[in-house]
Amino acid sequence: MDTTSERLRFLVFGAGAIGTLVGGSLSHAGYPVVFLERPEPQEELKKRGLHLHSDQADITILKPQVAANLDEALGMETYDVAIFAVKAYDTQVVIRSFIPYRDRLPVFLCLQNGVENEAALEAVLGKEKVISGMVTHEIIRKRVGDIVLQHQRGMGLGAGHPLSVCLLHALEDAGLGPQLYQNTTSMKWSKMVTNLVNNATSAILKMTPAEIFRDHDLARLELAQVRETLQIMTALGLQVVELPGLHMRTLEKAVRSLPDTLAVPVLSRLLGNRRGIKMPSFYLDLLGGKKVSEVEYLNGAVVRYGVRLGIPTPVNRFLTQTLMALVNGEYQAERFDHNPRRLIEMLASKPGG
Repeated sequence: MDTTSERLRFLVFGAGAIGTLVGGSLSHAGYPVVFLERPEPQEELKKRGLHLHSDQADITILKPQVAANLDEALGMETYDVAIFAVKAYDTQVVIRSFIPYRDRLPVFLCLQNGVENEAALEAVLGKEKVISGMVTHEIIRKRVGDIVLQHQRGMGLGAGHPLSVCLLHALEDAGLGPQLYQNTTSMKWSKMVTNLVNNATSAILKMTPAEIFRDHDLARLELAQVRETLQIMTALGLQVVELPGLHMRTLEKAVRSLPDTLAVPVLSRLLGNRRGIKMPSFYLDLLGGKKVSEVEYLNGAVVRYGVRLGIPTPVNRFLTQTLMALVNGEYQAERFDHNPRRLIEMLASKPGG
């Protein structure tokens, strides 16, 4: 198909927060979109439709196109782009499910959090079939196919792919505020910095991001995990890049050069305040009883790169291990419940803490 003159056709993996926002907005803009969902959520989507709420508009798509498996989805349409935004801990399972279909699958726009998902996709699909992306819109997911766009910011996607410009125009048509990035690795690492702040600590302590930053010691803990991540980026030759709606270079300058007493307020203002009293995804997964956590793919990725590069990452390691101990039932949930002193003392007792 000549994608410069015809509208792109999209396959969206799941109607989670990002899938609903991106797929629903594209559908509302007139682009053909099919959602791939499990049978139970599929029936719910067919019954209730999609709902996108924001300060600017309320969008309802009454009869979204939904498939229960890839066989069904590939029989409904020929696609140009797949929107891939499943949780990082589901990446390998989903990839294994589509290996038999890989020759029939389109280019994937990977909007997942973390810095290791694109490589996993490329290993199966080939580098030419993967475009890196990210989302800085702040989204609250009420239930499947029903979201609230709390803060409208934007998206990023990699430049240089034959579909990049056409995809940019489609996302612009959908009102999603996309930007092209030449260095997608810098883009993904810069985005991951934003995902780390107030995520693991909030989940472990059952404290809101606002409460975290009101505690001096916890705020310094947030600062320390970001500093470790920036060290990894420097060793990899990566620069922090500006992200839509987020002043990342101002944050980097403050974190790198200012003393804690001055850097913490900047970190709180630029990243901490964006969540406020909203509990983060790590906490929601833990509360839901999931036996997996994206902490292994965010903080854990910092640790893995640190090992590879010979850079100590004690804070990211401690947060990963502590949250996973809660996930796996090695610690009782009440152990750290609103008890920051216990967490800080445990970290201090660790080698390098």
